Amino acid sequence: MRFLQYLPALAAAGIEIEVQSLFDDATLSSKYQQGNYGLATVLQCFAKRISIMRKRQSFDLLWIEKEALPWWPLWLEKSMLQGIPYILDYDDAWFHNYDLHRLKIVRQLFGRRLDELMANATLVIGGNGYLTQRAQNAGAPWVEVLPTVIDLVRYPTPQLKYKIDTIPTVVWIGSPSTIRYLQILHKPLQQLAQRIPFQLRVIGGEIVIPGVNVHCLPWSEDTEVENIASADVGVMPLLDSPWERGKCGYKLIQYMACGLPVVASPIGVNTEIVRADVNGYLASNANDWVYALEKLLLDVDLRKQMGQMGRQRVEQEYCLQVAAPQLEAWLKRVAVES
Repeated sequence: MRFLQYLPALAAAGIEIEVQSLFDDATLSSKYQQGNYGLATVLQCFAKRISIMRKRQSFDLLWIEKEALPWWPLWLEKSMLQGIPYILDYDDAWFHNYDLHRLKIVRQLFGRRLDELMANATLVIGGNGYLTQRAQNAGAPWVEVLPTVIDLVRYPTPQLKYKIDTIPTVVWIGSPSTIRYLQILHKPLQQLAQRIPFQLRVIGGEIVIPGVNVHCLPWSEDTEVENIASADVGVMPLLDSPWERGKCGYKLIQYMACGLPVVASPIGVNTEIVRADVNGYLASNANDWVYALEKLLLDVDLRKQMGQMGRQRVEQEYCLQVAAPQLEAWLKRVAVES
């Protein structure tokens, strides 16, 4: 998702791109249905990846999402990357798969795996400062920040929908694996539900909060924008751990693109995306959550004002239309200078 959305813009700029996913759609679908990939399938996928990397000299550069050969010996991946400039891109703290692994042997063998790849990369791109700091500490010669962005074509200018005669909706979007973050909001939402009527819309997960009007919807690329835009306030609760500090705040950017004010935990890049009292609020504890949500749910004009400020910020900093020219310039520089 992060890189694929740039393909049309890069193609229009004259950059030819060949995409090679490690696991294709059929393999991923099988994994979700059966719970695992199957050893034979995994080996076939890696064999295909190695075959492509052997032909690396036919390309001007390689763009690698995180790493090319995860969990394989580092020497093999380094040998497959010799003689070709490559870019590493991170939109989460992938390196913690290794250096924070529960098994000591994994931490010993692979803990610095990605650091060595970063040090040898022509360019390392990260979605936030936490990720780029890791690259700088690893000795990467060139490091840039490229936020995760949305396409304004998919998120048109929000229609005025700030009504006072309807029950307001708080929205959260995520997946079954991230629904656990909503546990942070159980008590605040229960307290709030005793004071004012509202609905919690959950996109991409299932949850029940006693005493709270919860409406769960399946995630779909075709409906996610509509389901966010028809809500009133977007939330992004997070725990404070190394993994969460590496997140790029994509939900917040989606909410803001839809003209919603936001409330978020002050973790990682959230503190940069959310400008307190401008486009939303940062909530450190249950009282903060209750205060921020109550204030927004009761004040239509405040929601409108903050929502417009959030949308303006997305148009200026967090959209494909701004980021694509920058990425294009970096790719061309790598190809020319290497």
